[in-house]
Amino acid sequence: MGYQDVAGVDEVGMGPLAGPVVAGAVVLPIGARIPGLDDSKLLTAEERERVDALIWRRAVAASVCSVDHTQVGRLGLLNARHLATAGAVAGLKVPAEYLLVDAFDIPEAPLPQMAVVRGDKVCASIMAASIVAKVARDRQMIEYDSLYPGYGFADHKGYATPSHRAAIRRLGPSPIHRTTWAPFRVSDLLISS
Repeated sequence: MGYQDVAGVDEVGMGPLAGPVVAGAVVLPIGARIPGLDDSKLLTAEERERVDALIWRRAVAASVCSVDHTQVGRLGLLNARHLATAGAVAGLKVPAEYLLVDAFDIPEAPLPQMAVVRGDKVCASIMAASIVAKVARDRQMIEYDSLYPGYGFADHKGYATPSHRAAIRRLGPSPIHRTTWAPFRVSDLLISS
């Protein structure tokens, strides 16, 4: 390609019923080897934490950007993803020259870029971006767990598990639930049992 500083970009938090959408952008040194680097979904929370620390130490640059539940509701999920990914790219201390993005382009990023289908499985910098985003989001959800006890955010991270759905039926939605999001509205979550 001829580019020196190529950033991998990925986002997490598109599917949960609660919490933010978080994107990561990572520029790795050419030829970098990070032990344990893999698709974030294949790693345990402990493995992600360990690899996350290595990424932040070894990366040329790394950044995360979080778009909170309020903005997700106001902007819609697609625009929230675009805002998060563009924000992560803009936050890099070493500007990227080229972007490798998991599955989708970033319209708001005025850089040459390529969407890589299944990029979080085949591209090291996208894997790294996915991990830093996932670790950052998980940490936010653990903080929310102490602010809004009873929902189990530390365990399910806002995803629609049976225990999360039961907590919503029991307690009603918390302030961080995406109540304007169609899967939340059309589900049985708002029907009292």
